[in-house]
Amino acid sequence: MSLAGSFAAMRILITGSNGLLGQKLVAALRTNDAFELVATSRGGDRSPDPLGDRYRPLDITVQAEVDAVFDAVKPDAVIHTAAMTNVDACELDPATCHIQNVTATQHLVNASKRHASHFIHLSTDFIFDGQAGPYREEDEPAPLSIYGHSKLESERVVMEAGLERWAIARTIIVYGVAPGLSRSNVVLWAKSALEKGDPIRVVDDQWRMPTLAEDLADGCIRIAARGATGIFHLCGPDGMSILELVMRVGKFFKLDTSRVTPVKSDTLGQPAKRPPRTGFYIDKARSELGYAPRGFEGGLAVVAAQLEP
Repeated sequence: MSLAGSFAAMRILITGSNGLLGQKLVAALRTNDAFELVATSRGGDRSPDPLGDRYRPLDITVQAEVDAVFDAVKPDAVIHTAAMTNVDACELDPATCHIQNVTATQHLVNASKRHASHFIHLSTDFIFDGQAGPYREEDEPAPLSIYGHSKLESERVVMEAGLERWAIARTIIVYGVAPGLSRSNVVLWAKSALEKGDPIRVVDDQWRMPTLAEDLADGCIRIAARGATGIFHLCGPDGMSILELVMRVGKFFKLDTSRVTPVKSDTLGQPAKRPPRTGFYIDKARSELGYAPRGFEGGLAVVAAQLEP
């Protein structure tokens, strides 16, 4: 995507730029002349190749900090990836979850409204109860967890704010490789656990459609570049149980899976309930955005290439 002639570059502000999706957005945008990148995250820039003046530290839970950055940057579009996503941590600390996922979104929406910025909000399959997946964009949400409720509430903040332009990009199990992450993801966890050869217990009663971080970043950038509005489901094209996911990781990387034991979700004692079967229909994103995510093994090939020394 490039702009010819005298068109001004689109200025895109990213929240959560130190996270997995944030780092993939930075990688895709930093060398693209069609976009002017402003990356924000709490604390310092953790990019492997520092962004310099294109990075601004930002605590999105403080309205005054948000306003100061927006007034300085005046973004054309905002891609809001920052969130508290540890489902069990949210269940155990609902107040912090609400501040990080709902209050912070309200602060960003307030600033976006003042600057007429196109606001693109990341959300999750956990707004659904998992009784009837895969889901379409217009299906009725029914979250089971504090995390799911917080993301649904933040969606409503976006939809009801009276923004000139907004979009919501819902996704599922994002995986990939990025340096300095505070949390791993299921693919890297599975690969590491299988390499160690330790016995592992994996649920066989949760069904998902995992998403390569590069593909999700591409979908978000397509929303921004097209000025697209409304809700879009962005995930990988392949559905599988978590058990099958681990087995496919093992097969791809030629690892022994004989010490994997299937278990039911209710045996793990996790604080938060998980939806049993989610998944998304992605035909809207395919047709309106040109979204074309890689199959699971194609995504694992991207991961493998990035893990090579």
